[in-house]
Amino acid sequence: MWSVTESETERTDWPVSPAAPWPANVRATIWWHRARSSDFAPNGAKTLPITMCMVVDYTTSPVGPYREILASPALRRDVGRVPRMAVPFIAVDSATSVHGGRTNWHLPKVLAEFEGDVLGEAGASGDEWSVRTTSRAVGPQFPMLGSLGFAQPVSGGSAVATASLKGKARVARVEVDAKGPTLSRWMPSGTYFGLQIVSGSMRTGEARLVG
Repeated sequence: MWSVTESETERTDWPVSPAAPWPANVRATIWWHRARSSDFAPNGAKTLPITMCMVVDYTTSPVGPYREILASPALRRDVGRVPRMAVPFIAVDSATSVHGGRTNWHLPKVLAEFEGDVLGEAGASGDEWSVRTTSRAVGPQFPMLGSLGFAQPVSGGSAVATASLKGKARVARVEVDAKGPTLSRWMPSGTYFGLQIVSGSMRTGEARLVG
């Protein structure tokens, strides 16, 4: 499975999860910046040099509440009309969610420990890596409606799926402290422009193979 070092695991006996689609209620902080390195994008993919990252609190989901951190080193522009994330780093605090991510969407989920509030000070850590974020709102809340798409490299092409999202959001500044074998190279520490999803409902659909 396509991943960076921080999302590798030898474990295979994950609790079985439901098939997609997955509806969920979420709170999250999302941030982005110009890509620092092209070394971690999918081989041969046409990309936009934008790194997207997020910490998410799933308050409800088909596998119960759980927390998540994920990042895409660059956005793919070679799968459909809209740029999509390619996610080699993603971690959660639910073993059943690990199964769901790996089975339904070819997302290389691993287990991690989480603390704090994704809309304030939060932290996530695993073997030899850690990420701490401080999210500060700027301005009032506003309604939002949109989607996040991703395209994971797999044998024969890409596993492509979309998560639709609606809710309330506000602009934020996000301070990030990231450490790890690869994270410091492509998801570096700093202060970035971002967005808080104060409350939202999400539906992640089935993945389809695109050659």
